[in-house]
Amino acid sequence: MNGARLFSFTRLGALLVKEFIQMRRDRITFGMMLGVPLMQLLLFGYAINSDPKELPAALVTTSHDHYSRAMISALEMTGYYRFDHIVGSAAEAEALMESGQVVFIVTIPADFSRKVDRGERAQILIEADATDPSAASGAISTLDTVAQGALLRERGIPASQARRNNGLEIVVHRRYNPEGISQYNIVPGLLGVILQMTMVMMTSIALTRERERGTMENLLAMPATPLEIMLGKVLPYFVVGAVQVAVVLSAASLLFAIPFVGDMWLLLLAVFVFVLALVLLGYTISTVARTQMQALQLTFFFFLPSILLSGFMFPFRGMPIWAQWIGEIFPLTHFLRVIRAVMLKGAEMPAVAFETAVLGLFIFAYAAIALMRFRRTLD
Repeated sequence: MNGARLFSFTRLGALLVKEFIQMRRDRITFGMMLGVPLMQLLLFGYAINSDPKELPAALVTTSHDHYSRAMISALEMTGYYRFDHIVGSAAEAEALMESGQVVFIVTIPADFSRKVDRGERAQILIEADATDPSAASGAISTLDTVAQGALLRERGIPASQARRNNGLEIVVHRRYNPEGISQYNIVPGLLGVILQMTMVMMTSIALTRERERGTMENLLAMPATPLEIMLGKVLPYFVVGAVQVAVVLSAASLLFAIPFVGDMWLLLLAVFVFVLALVLLGYTISTVARTQMQALQLTFFFFLPSILLSGFMFPFRGMPIWAQWIGEIFPLTHFLRVIRAVMLKGAEMPAVAFETAVLGLFIFAYAAIALMRFRRTLD
């Protein structure tokens, strides 16, 4: 007995071998040990950028004189502006900004060239989508210097005479959030993040809890189809989601004075579609995981890139193209565009119809995968 109580390297070695064998068999946990740190390194090292460049912009102008071309060329040379849309009216540009397709609208009046030649005060209007203040701040800060320098070069005026002969006024309108209050961008986004964390996490353990408790056999013995079991598992969490939506929206109004200029019914429709996609995603995860721990690990593995690449923490347009493509596969990315557009911009259904339709596609995709996986795990 005394000898058995002494420390033994042999017994310790046997226990270590046993633990390593268990780790090797638990492929999900082993994959998380390697996948999570690698994903963090890649995302923070390559995808995250707090000073976004190549932001989409719309140009509203009826003049194509050399002064206008010089202004546009100078803005593009800064690296902040990318003129993807050349429109002929302010209404077209407004629709593009409302739907989130452009961050800036640059308007050059038809009499711009004539005023410059006459030495009169010429103006250029630049409207910025300030729902995310950090996305537009860098581009706005360079406007005056760059535009003034470009006009001076085009007119052949030495820089030493800039104060007397600049003849240019840059008018900047920060749309939807003129004060640049960060809570206006963060708090609406928190609704999506909170719903994602709770809905996916709770439903991801829906089936695994049954397996661990030994009640899965009773569930399968019931005369219910896989679709009925899936709906029975996920629909009760709509009540939880409804309570969370009410709490977050009330706090946004009472505590943070977040403006709500859109249609509440349109917002609730988007929330309904989003929550349904999330609970089905969580149920899909529960058909893959064998234990509740594995379900939570897979949920966390989904959370990290979703939050980082959705545009919640960092400007979406500031990420490289490949990171934006990855971000498009997350429901949170599309929901954030809808809720910010509805709450802050007063967007109507045509402006958010595409993003809402994409959320609907997630519902069908997750439901199909979950039903196929459930049938496969019946045995």
